Amino acid sequence: MHYLDELNDIQRQAVTEFEGPVMINAGPGSGKTRVLTYRIAFMMEQGVQPYNILALTFTNKASKEMQERIEKLIGSEARNLFMGTFHSVFARILRTKASMLGYTNNFSIYDSDDTKSVIKATVKELGLNEDLYKANYVYSRISNLKNNLINYRVYATSEDLIAEDVEANRPRMGDVFKNYTEKCFKNNAMDFDDLQLKFYELIVRFPEVLYEFQHKFQFIMVDEFQDTNFAQYSIIKKLGDVYQNICVVGDDSQSIYAFRGASIDNILSFQKDYSDTKIFKLEQNYRSTQNIVDAANKIIKHNKHQLDKTIWTENKQGEKINVLKTFSDNDEGKQIVDNIFQLCMTKQISYAEVAILYRTNSQSRAFEESLRRKNIPYIIYGGISFYQRKEVKDLIAYLKLIVNPYDDEALKRVINYPLRGIGDTSFQKLVLHATGQGIKIWDVIETLNENKVITGRTAESIEKFYTMIKAQQVIPDKNAYEAATEIAKQSGLMGELYADKSTEGLSKYENLQSLLNSIKEFVENDEVIENVEMQTDKTLGSFLQSVTLLTDRDTQKEDQPSVKLMTIHASKGLEFKAVFLVGLEENLFPSQRSMYTEEDLEEERRLFYVAVTRAESDLMVSFAASRYKFGQINPCEPSRFLKELPAEIIEFKGAPNPDPSENPFARKTLHYQPNALLSNLKQASIASQVDTSNFVADSPDKLAADMNVQHIQFGHGKITEITGEGDKKIATIDFNNNVKKIMLKYAKLKIV
Repeated sequence: MHYLDELNDIQRQAVTEFEGPVMINAGPGSGKTRVLTYRIAFMMEQGVQPYNILALTFTNKASKEMQERIEKLIGSEARNLFMGTFHSVFARILRTKASMLGYTNNFSIYDSDDTKSVIKATVKELGLNEDLYKANYVYSRISNLKNNLINYRVYATSEDLIAEDVEANRPRMGDVFKNYTEKCFKNNAMDFDDLQLKFYELIVRFPEVLYEFQHKFQFIMVDEFQDTNFAQYSIIKKLGDVYQNICVVGDDSQSIYAFRGASIDNILSFQKDYSDTKIFKLEQNYRSTQNIVDAANKIIKHNKHQLDKTIWTENKQGEKINVLKTFSDNDEGKQIVDNIFQLCMTKQISYAEVAILYRTNSQSRAFEESLRRKNIPYIIYGGISFYQRKEVKDLIAYLKLIVNPYDDEALKRVINYPLRGIGDTSFQKLVLHATGQGIKIWDVIETLNENKVITGRTAESIEKFYTMIKAQQVIPDKNAYEAATEIAKQSGLMGELYADKSTEGLSKYENLQSLLNSIKEFVENDEVIENVEMQTDKTLGSFLQSVTLLTDRDTQKEDQPSVKLMTIHASKGLEFKAVFLVGLEENLFPSQRSMYTEEDLEEERRLFYVAVTRAESDLMVSFAASRYKFGQINPCEPSRFLKELPAEIIEFKGAPNPDPSENPFARKTLHYQPNALLSNLKQASIASQVDTSNFVADSPDKLAADMNVQHIQFGHGKITEITGEGDKKIATIDFNNNVKKIMLKYAKLKIV
């Protein structure tokens, strides 16, 4: 069978009509990659030479996959295609033309670590405040400027750009930009963003080079066009200006990378730039059930700035979309994992076909802990397990030192982080002296004034470090959360990450807050957790033991089917039989940082759309009624996006409202209008919380079976039984058909 016979009518048109400007608006699960692959194969069959085709992708994986597919269709000629990522293609060309820009052909390409290292050196040489001009922030700022084709010379002429940095208290950003650029040039090196900026400079400064590549690349195809930035589209337009055989493939509804410089305007305005554009809409979805497709359509229709498209499917109606309300973020972790276990058992779905998607990396902790307790294998896709993240390990190392100052590994990790002038040479002196005397390194530090192993400013820094750790050890009644919060502040860890306003820095700060929140919940938690021995105290040592026991379990073997955990951004382009989309609350999803402009809010909605359309057959969306934030339990409002799900295909599950007459999960809720639905969900979240300002728990000694009680998180309930003796007494309580086991020693229960 000829490969064209595999295509539906609109796909076949998109493949065979390859001359002139073309836009293929490809919905999720619509066979986009197949169309792009077959299009190139068809063009070559029609006599187009492979070296006259430029095909640009966003990942090496996509490029390799397409090339292999084309080779299977038409043979080894496919190897002559000019195909690759933007950066790899531009680097390949620059290698042959570098001398025209003053570089040698063997110039180095700096990765992000190299770039940040040069930035740090530049900031230091200029004598600037390293806390204000952090490498992450400066790197992000310069990258954004270059992606908009702004070099340091253009920056120096822009009053607006300079004013932005002055307002951000970084008035010398222009000097940093200039010196950094000059340093890279002197080193015969380009960073990743230079590969685009310098290529653009090449074709603008040298018309003969532009002419050469305009006539070489007679056909240009761009995958994931909605993710292109200003620099990339500017280059594409210049290269395609002669033949105008430009084909862009993408989906404006999946444009979610503005934070990386991507501009949705590129795809929205393509038809204006090329008035004779042929538009092919790939609207048939081959991936998802009818209910999931209907939900996706309803969601995205709320965006004003979009291209007209309605996806449809011939797949079965499928299961309703489950909306799960939980009491708290930790409860969300437990209930989601319980649902995953039940789903995989009842439907015989492999763990490998299941994904948990969240808005921020810091949310992974609760799900990782619950998966470990349930012995379900998992993999953090495109990221690192929560307790393996550097900032988390740094704070835990400080906590270990408070509990056990003789932990040399913890000491080595944090004695000079954040930087306090105690270098490797000084630390080795401490090690050598300890080894020679047969004592521990901490003993050397403790007697530094006497042994004089190190003197001067370094000795002063070590003394301050010692005093800081010692201060946390000498307060016996300080609980784990108080000690952790204090050391996070006093050590400088919190300040270090808070001052870093880059995307990476914000994520690290959120992770640190998540760790502190987990410690606060550990201290306050009175619920008995399944498969975990009941804690006998709430000390720092007890918390560290619980973390060690959790993280010591080997649940991430790559040779076994594993649940995938990832941010929604990382999920783009992937698909799973079952998707659990978590944290649908205001200020979390949509993100608090997206509330200021309509454009940002619409991108958050596109992110929701992307998440929903990853699911093939089963989709559960969850939200918590409360979350710990800065050590306090805060009530949460359900996300505004929940009201945009079609009410008739939703099945509500989870924690009920204490007042059945206002229960938003009752069947009648399905007949409400969307705004009324959201209003009821909000009321449910607020009603399920207890006013903590007036809440005073009764003594556990007063509690008995059949009593009606109120819990600070779970609301109203009835004690069904009390088991155990002394400190091991456990109350079983029915909170409106949601049964919880509470440790009476730590119970927060009020008799009503």
